[in-house]
Amino acid sequence: MPAQITPAHAPLVLVVRDGWGANPNPDHAAFDAVRLARTPIDQRLASLYPSTLIKTSGVDVGVPPDQTGNSEVGHQNIGAGRIVDQEVLRVNKACASGDIAHAAAIRQGLERARDTGRTVHLMGIASEAGVHGRLSHLYALLRACKEHRATRVAVHLFTDGRDTPPTSGLGLIAQVEAQIAAVGLGTIATVAGRYYAMDRDFRWERVRLAYDALTGRGAPPLAPSAAQAVRAYYDAPSSPSQAGDEFVPPTVIAGSPSDARATRIAPGDTVIFYNYRGDRPRELAMALVLPDPLWAAVKPSPDSGARGFDRGPRPDTFFVAMTAWSEDLAPHLRVAFGKPEPMAGTAGQVISAAGLRQLRVAESEKYPHVTFFFNDYRERPFPGESRLNPQSPRVKTYDLQPEMAAHAVRDAVLGRLADPGCEPFILVNFANCDMVGHTGNLQATVAAVETTDACVGAIADATLARGGCLIVTADHGNAEQMWDPESGSPHTAHTPYDVPLYLVGAQFAGARLRGDSDPKGWFDPQTRQRRGRLADVMPTALAVLGVPQPPEMTGRSLLL
Repeated sequence: MPAQITPAHAPLVLVVRDGWGANPNPDHAAFDAVRLARTPIDQRLASLYPSTLIKTSGVDVGVPPDQTGNSEVGHQNIGAGRIVDQEVLRVNKACASGDIAHAAAIRQGLERARDTGRTVHLMGIASEAGVHGRLSHLYALLRACKEHRATRVAVHLFTDGRDTPPTSGLGLIAQVEAQIAAVGLGTIATVAGRYYAMDRDFRWERVRLAYDALTGRGAPPLAPSAAQAVRAYYDAPSSPSQAGDEFVPPTVIAGSPSDARATRIAPGDTVIFYNYRGDRPRELAMALVLPDPLWAAVKPSPDSGARGFDRGPRPDTFFVAMTAWSEDLAPHLRVAFGKPEPMAGTAGQVISAAGLRQLRVAESEKYPHVTFFFNDYRERPFPGESRLNPQSPRVKTYDLQPEMAAHAVRDAVLGRLADPGCEPFILVNFANCDMVGHTGNLQATVAAVETTDACVGAIADATLARGGCLIVTADHGNAEQMWDPESGSPHTAHTPYDVPLYLVGAQFAGARLRGDSDPKGWFDPQTRQRRGRLADVMPTALAVLGVPQPPEMTGRSLLL
């Protein structure tokens, strides 16, 4: 390790206000939670320090042009200091060309099911938002099943309603049924809201309901069609805060329990989970593939303390993940599209190699983003990297507690800033604007924005008091649009809009940043072309700290 660099302006605190964007539409003011909230800290930062807007969606973060950014992509781009082409581009290309049928793991799974007379199970999110997966990938897999002459295909749909309008599921189910009819193969066997099938906070009580519906364990509810299952939940949601596709109870599509047995996941079957983003398929995959000793040691539920649940006899299947979601799961499944080689010169690596200590802080909902994703899918901390992880609150939906664990996150950072041995670089994420924004509850999201603003203010004051500085920004937007005028329903998804970035410190009061800070510039292509992007955040941070930027990091400092 080289001699330790003596950083300038340390500590530098990089604050990610997750889901805090700048809505450029004046006619959205009535449902822009960021505008409606009281944000004296944000106003103070904007008036006293250099600011700009940066891009967080589409090709600027390595996803298709029509796709919004998300927390996984955003933190990976920030940590990499370059545009990172996401796996969705590779999967899109393979699906469009038909090459997905010849990906080794998929081909082997389909041929195996064909030759043994077993069922192929295609499961994943019923969404075209592109955050976790795409229905176009399901359709390509149906065509691959046809090409390989698999004759028994069961489709298990996990309804979205979070990255899509809350009641868009019925239309998407109709599209799936039309594709099944066009291909001439398959049947919808299960429908389940992502709340159950795609939990990421180890709430095994939810995952168990999805597992039971998929495997035929217990007595899951039945419905004669997927559309009827979803429509019945629309008519009688479990609570006002849990209305819509995200919360549809796991339901088997069958006329009777005996009919349901024909499409359950059984020993010898092939299972292809077509979600490509890694954080939300893991728990359900664990339940389906981990051997008993490892299953008994999974992380406990924050609600009950239980480690997993009683799976009964686990069906031994040929399980294919669309991408390499997890190092821990890798020995127990096959992967259709493997991870590229780890990137060199990422932020965590560079700071560590400079002999500097660093701290990552986020509540559990966003903890993987400031660690695993920021470090380019690296599970282990770098030398000198510490981590703090307050537990997110034990509520069904975060509009019920919009402050979430923000105060615990704030206090964790303040504790380090009060220590003479404080780390020179601190990355902190506040989850509120994104996680509460996903509920579609405007009033609660306003409260989430105000909580975030106050917590950022406390951290800014403590940082400045000890001569440090901050970069305050976001990974993508969300809270700035809480209603969809086109659909006439709550807007629960991420937005494509640019996000503010402030460089906060007495020494930067007269500095200038590349780009501009006028939200209306969104409508002018030339103005947006001059703006920076998430890839420029860490080059700016390294420039502030006086740490040399590695050649692999192709983003540019925003400082002029």
